[in-house]
Amino acid sequence: MAVTLPALLAPAIIHINIDPVLHVGGLAIHWYGVMYAIAFWVGLRYGVVPFLSKYGISRQQSESMCFWVIIVGLLGARLYYVVQNSPPQGGSWFSHPGEILAVWHGGMAFFGAVIVALPFAVFLAWRRGYNGWLIGDAVALFAVLGQPIGRIGNVINGDILGHASTLPWATAYFNPNAFLQPGFCLSGQAFPTQSGAVTCAANTVYGYQPAAVYEALGTILIGLVLWQLLIRRVAVGILILVYLELYAVSQFLIFFLRGTEPEVGLGLKQAQWTALVIGLLVVPVLVWVRRRGLLMWGGEPVLVSTLAAPEAEEAEPAAAEAAETAEAEARLPDPAAFERGGAPAEAAETPRSRTRR
Repeated sequence: MAVTLPALLAPAIIHINIDPVLHVGGLAIHWYGVMYAIAFWVGLRYGVVPFLSKYGISRQQSESMCFWVIIVGLLGARLYYVVQNSPPQGGSWFSHPGEILAVWHGGMAFFGAVIVALPFAVFLAWRRGYNGWLIGDAVALFAVLGQPIGRIGNVINGDILGHASTLPWATAYFNPNAFLQPGFCLSGQAFPTQSGAVTCAANTVYGYQPAAVYEALGTILIGLVLWQLLIRRVAVGILILVYLELYAVSQFLIFFLRGTEPEVGLGLKQAQWTALVIGLLVVPVLVWVRRRGLLMWGGEPVLVSTLAAPEAEEAEPAAAEAAETAEAEARLPDPAAFERGGAPAEAAETPRSRTRR
């Protein structure tokens, strides 16, 4: 939605005039990369490490697996973005091959990371002798903690936007270095410009729905659901399945509002078709796991009941030890028999002692 500059006060549009590149001396630091680095650290420090440590996996092993999963996930996210988008300059990627790996300009499709990184994480689990469902749950926690932080970089870049809007939370970009996609206009320009097939007028404010913010809020809601499941001590493997299903639903809905990706069929975008496929595949697996109670990825079959909660497993030896102590005390002589001067009464037989006889 375009609004001329004299009418700036009419719509309450959020103005963003942040340079996506922070210049420190002669060093250029991209806010997008900074946010991704923070996201990785938070996901590892507060998600992966404490979760896997409950199951005896050391911090060193967690960090090692996480490093390789991040590398593979970044490659998958970028390649998936390249498949469903055109380069910022327009044309084809073959005309601008250097842009394929130019992740500092933005452009990472999280579905690509999920599709590539999750199977790779399960493969690593199998190679190192860990249960794949357990590592999958760690991947889910890493995603819900890190992805909202990474989306802050998208907000600064301006590379994930929705349709034109004058809503109070719509965003308008004024910095000439913003990484707007073709077809999206920079606001407040002194002269008319061309953005893809769109002619951007001078002295005009262009507001767009903040699709990156919607993505972040959707992931936060998914994180709250996973947190409740952790509190309820659900079986290992449930977290990753619920995450995949909810993330597919959120992406299917949010992409109706995103304007940076083209439609590929039946009015749906490629990410929406991907969400449909993932959502339809996960539902029967989730139902099967709940009914059969059997988890089999990355190792020997493991019953759900044996991985319901590490605290329950730790409590079993303590309960057995308490029972043995009570049985031993029951076999001790009665002190009152000595006070009466008689012989100590024979210790009462327990069901276990009678069984031995």
